[in-house]
Amino acid sequence: MTNQIFKASKSQIKTDILSGLTVAMALIPEAVAFAFVAGVSPTIGLYGAFFMGIMSSIFGGRPGMISGATGAIAVVIVSLVHNHGIEYLFAALLLAGIFQMLFGIFKLGKFIRLVPYPVVIGFVNGLAIVIFLAQINQFREMSPSGKMHWMDTHNLLIMLSLVMLTIAIIQLVPKITKKIPPALVAIVTVTLIVYFSNIPTKTVLDYLINMSGNPNISLQSNLPSFHIPNVNVNFDTLIIILPYSLIIASVGLIESLLTLSLIDDLTETRGQSNKECKGQGLGNIACSFFGGMGGCAMIGQSMINIKSGGRTRLSGIVAAIVFLIFILFGSKIIETIPIAALVGVMFVVVYNTFEWSSFQLVKKVPKSDFFLILAVTFLTVIFDLAIAVISGIIIASLQFCWKQSKNIYASSSLSDDQAKKTYKIHGPLFFGSTHAFKDIFSFNQDPNTILIDFSHSRVCDQSGVEALVFISKKYNDRSKKLKLKHLSSECRLLLKKFDVECEADLLEDPTYKIASDVLD
Repeated sequence: MTNQIFKASKSQIKTDILSGLTVAMALIPEAVAFAFVAGVSPTIGLYGAFFMGIMSSIFGGRPGMISGATGAIAVVIVSLVHNHGIEYLFAALLLAGIFQMLFGIFKLGKFIRLVPYPVVIGFVNGLAIVIFLAQINQFREMSPSGKMHWMDTHNLLIMLSLVMLTIAIIQLVPKITKKIPPALVAIVTVTLIVYFSNIPTKTVLDYLINMSGNPNISLQSNLPSFHIPNVNVNFDTLIIILPYSLIIASVGLIESLLTLSLIDDLTETRGQSNKECKGQGLGNIACSFFGGMGGCAMIGQSMINIKSGGRTRLSGIVAAIVFLIFILFGSKIIETIPIAALVGVMFVVVYNTFEWSSFQLVKKVPKSDFFLILAVTFLTVIFDLAIAVISGIIIASLQFCWKQSKNIYASSSLSDDQAKKTYKIHGPLFFGSTHAFKDIFSFNQDPNTILIDFSHSRVCDQSGVEALVFISKKYNDRSKKLKLKHLSSECRLLLKKFDVECEADLLEDPTYKIASDVLD
């Protein structure tokens, strides 16, 4: 890690530091907001953002990616906190972190490759919409009766004007200089304008008071202290936290690994998915022992970092450390930042995150792929990331299986003496194509010797083996000799276990390899 930072140029180090400052400011309102969503105190949300950020930046597998307290985790843990208390949350985070560590240790991160590209596009579009909708809530305020309502016209116009000013500054700065992150310039400029002009608009402190209902609340806090989750260590506790731990681990890894893939594409570099699993696990374990709410990778803040030029681990480390310094010593400064400035930054993130080119795919890609993009997008908005991605993978798998099941066919030929018939199989033999495969053969009309050549095919699963067993028995019942050619060693071994009376041609039979784990 240190070698990567020291090898970076001076200009890159400067860019990473400035980008980290920008991200640190953008992390605070998100951490506070998600803490309220989860039903925990703002301090727990802030601690969670710090520990997830610092651990994933140091030990994770994707330099430049930012982790923190997220909405995806907040909506999972809210019922656990409400029903059983905060200590059960810390216990659940410990177990979730262990699951994530094991996922990385056993090199299961490579399975993110199984997520189809249309699912990734749907995931990105869905998250962009979710981030946008979350910012819309900033134009609301809570009445004395506890109900949320839109701001009055005067305050709404001020808020919109400051948002537009923030967006304009972000667009203008790169045309003047690329040495300073535009989002940082925008936040500082709008904050100074509001402060010295006494413009009446909602700040981070106002937001905090509005959400908590406590006029004396503050972001300032002490250093987090070590403590072991105060729960009974028994089977009953395990039954309570296990479902939550599994969901936290899976949701966190899905969002983190998909964000990793997105940043890989943007930076044209490759992250290490298994190492990232370990980094996320260490972050949640640290949150368990130091009183954080847990979390995962944050696509919005990661996009801010990448767009601001952050490329090495230094940007994430700086963001986490500056974030903690703000909490401990600079809370009064952070509390004066207008919410409008942060909303403007996030609107730019939304615009840059959304795959606008997906609208052009209507006429370019199969309808099934475009349907998949829409399905994942809507499921992400309506439910959550885990349901959307898992559903997308299932839909894509069913689409693939249906297409492949129709692709199996055979070309046949008879020997000169008409005593032997050869079937050359084309296409994969798996559970979806077994019925079509069985219909290929003419058991009664075929000669006494039959050769099935799999040089252009592959037996993919147990259903395929069962189909071969079925074919073999059909020919054996008719006292005909069956020979199989170009089968893999794994398939031959399975056929032996079924006592199938057929021959396998050991010459030139394939040996299938598995994708390497070296890069993960």
